[in-house]
Amino acid sequence: MAKKSAIENNLRKQRMVKKFAARRQRLLDIANSEGNSMEERFEARLKLAELPRNGAAIRVRNRCEVTGRPRGFYRKVKMSRIALRELGNKGLIPGLVKSSW
Repeated sequence: MAKKSAIENNLRKQRMVKKFAARRQRLLDIANSEGNSMEERFEARLKLAELPRNGAAIRVRNRCEVTGRPRGFYRKVKMSRIALRELGNKGLIPGLVKSSW
């Protein structure tokens, strides 16, 4: 189980990303548009730099929804390899079969 503080920090980042997503995207569109003047693009970049850093989607870490583990994460099921194996062995994940050879 991951530390509660690490899980909470990640949840806080996710909320901030959702809050600033529209504003960040609008500023990025202005800053990357070739049709705008250099001054407009530069101003958009400055405003973008003023936004909180934790509002960027790249700062969010993929974590297991069961344990909070950051490593060995499977995106399709949103859990770590360890939690996936435990739930799979209990038969709680439909379609998952334990392989043996």
